[in-house]
Amino acid sequence: MSGVFIAFEGGDGAGKSTQVEYLAAHLAARGVERVVTRQPGGTTLGAKLRRLVLDPASGDVDHRAEALMYAADKAQHVHETIRPALARGAVVISDRYVDSMLAYQGAGRDLSLDDVRRLAWWAVGGLRPDLTVLLDADPAEAVEKLAVKDRLEAAGAGLHRRAREHFLALAAERPGEYLVLPARDDRHDIARRVAARVDEIVAARGCRSDVQG
Repeated sequence: MSGVFIAFEGGDGAGKSTQVEYLAAHLAARGVERVVTRQPGGTTLGAKLRRLVLDPASGDVDHRAEALMYAADKAQHVHETIRPALARGAVVISDRYVDSMLAYQGAGRDLSLDDVRRLAWWAVGGLRPDLTVLLDADPAEAVEKLAVKDRLEAAGAGLHRRAREHFLALAAERPGEYLVLPARDDRHDIARRVAARVDEIVAARGCRSDVQG
């Protein structure tokens, strides 16, 4: 028995958190053990790093320092949360993963994409999701309309545009590992399409029943 790792990616305001909740509820109804988490912030250490990296009060954070904080969050997250859950046969659902670091700190910032890619995959020990659900949205229709923005959300339209382009490029590189959906489609229709794809993977893998369900 082995678990299944599902990551949700996309720009801010694309509806990732909503779809994470829908998928978790779908799996719960089927008695499948699931672990819902997020990056940054899926561990005690990660929560502290999340506050540091996203709080506007952190000020002018060097882009290398920003990337290193995200990498540290990911390393601890995989060590403490993701790998143990997968080892016992659970479905892990993560709101963001490595693609977000590649899109924002790599393509979005003025850092070498190759350097960020090596750092990010080293931090997670090369662990790739079984499926990445990419919710694609125009930043002008999503993040720019957020009333209150964190430090990254307020980083400017150019960063978010470059990040969106890179998310799509990553999906094009490994199409079999991605489900790309328009974020502005009906949210229930999106949830049904995600659930159908995940059900196929879970059935093939024989994931663990929810002992609490």
